[in-house]
Amino acid sequence: MSSTTGPKQQRTGRTFFGQPFELSTPFAVELWERFSFYGMQGIVLIYMYYSLTRGGLGIDEGVATGIMGAYGGSVYLFTILGAWTADRLIGADRTLFGSAVVVMIGHIALALVPGVAGVGVGLVLIALGSGGLKATATTIVGSLYAPEDPRRDAGFSLYYLGVNLGAFAGPILTGLLQSALGFHFGFGLAAVGMAAGLVQYAVRRRNLPEAVQHVANPLPRSRYPLVAVLAVVGLAVVAVAVLTGLLTVSTLPLVVVVVVVVATVGYFVVILGSGLTPDERSRVFAFIPLFVGSAVFWSLYQQQFTVVTVYADQRLDRDLFGFEMPVSWVQSINPIMIILLSGVFAALWTRLGDRQPSTPTKFALGTGIMGVAFLLFLPFTGTGENGTPVIALVGILLVFTLAELLLSPTGQSVATKLAPPKFQTQMVALFFLSVSLGTAMTGVLSAFYDPEDEAPYFTVLGLAAVVVGVVLLAVARPVLRLMRGIR
Repeated sequence: MSSTTGPKQQRTGRTFFGQPFELSTPFAVELWERFSFYGMQGIVLIYMYYSLTRGGLGIDEGVATGIMGAYGGSVYLFTILGAWTADRLIGADRTLFGSAVVVMIGHIALALVPGVAGVGVGLVLIALGSGGLKATATTIVGSLYAPEDPRRDAGFSLYYLGVNLGAFAGPILTGLLQSALGFHFGFGLAAVGMAAGLVQYAVRRRNLPEAVQHVANPLPRSRYPLVAVLAVVGLAVVAVAVLTGLLTVSTLPLVVVVVVVVATVGYFVVILGSGLTPDERSRVFAFIPLFVGSAVFWSLYQQQFTVVTVYADQRLDRDLFGFEMPVSWVQSINPIMIILLSGVFAALWTRLGDRQPSTPTKFALGTGIMGVAFLLFLPFTGTGENGTPVIALVGILLVFTLAELLLSPTGQSVATKLAPPKFQTQMVALFFLSVSLGTAMTGVLSAFYDPEDEAPYFTVLGLAAVVVGVVLLAVARPVLRLMRGIR
């Protein structure tokens, strides 16, 4: 256990807000990565559907939201590739560093390559790199704690604070640059942010636990040719689908959903069929209802980047004392709330210790409260163009935040706790697959949103999430038993 809990920390006695000191390293790199990621994401949707005269590409609004959903789903889908690379080929540390380089190149492409080509190349590279970075950063955080360490959930909440510091600042600054100088300057700032994260990680990575350098389950050299063949075949299938018209911008969201579902089923089958002990197998089964609840939660939450962005552009009164707030600033409301409340949640879980709600209960509450957040849009339906006050959306996004703090840090934490030893990073990838499925679903669901008739959309999705939350609460005790001593 000493190799994974940070012997350097024990020698120096330093802590990071009461947590292992080296938590500051993934905290810092994720801060900058989220700065670039959310800064770009705050303006890329409106870049796609704004007219050419407004500096955009003039893509149909429904197609643009579908692309955003498919892109977001792909980010989390690519955690599979990142996790597999870390567990089987080069370890978590090298995977994270290489992925960050790919993300930076993607942002540079958005900034420098004009038109649809820049969006295509940029989003593919950012999705690929972000997938590898997300799974491995979470694994590195988990490596700093023993499984029974009561600080674990609080540590993930603190790590989440770093994520959201970057997510708050990114849309604010890229939105200002986009408004003043144009979209490509905003994308360029995102590239600079990712470069800052890379430099910081390069300087401090040597102080991380030795475990993150190791390959948990090395792939035999004899199987390298097979992997290369499968990669070529996969690329060929994508190329054929594009050339034959099976994969288009219109079908992309649904295709991503189908791919994620197939990948999820395959992943669970592979892990459960890999010679696990009875306790390990039981814990993987316990993860299945948590996966479902998480997917439902994210299918609503991630609409911040599709429906809520359109809502902010067309339905929100963005006048602030004579200054028109950039659309992207709405993306900073949730992160600032996370910054204010994550410490409160971390302190609460630390104070409660073993008396805090169990993980299945947190998942149930997070999913149900997310449904309530959608229902809170209903009083503002029919108020017309720019008819919703900013304070109303702030209140709704506060409920988004409370739901997120119950589920998201807890989900990353429980993935590392329930994981069989040889599937540590890949169980984190499974959690991110639930995010992928939910995010990809936003691309499908957003097509049904109509600013002229919003009530059915918010009612159906809100009530569906509440029902799922109630069901999860009803089965919380049986799921807890399957977790075999893990709460």
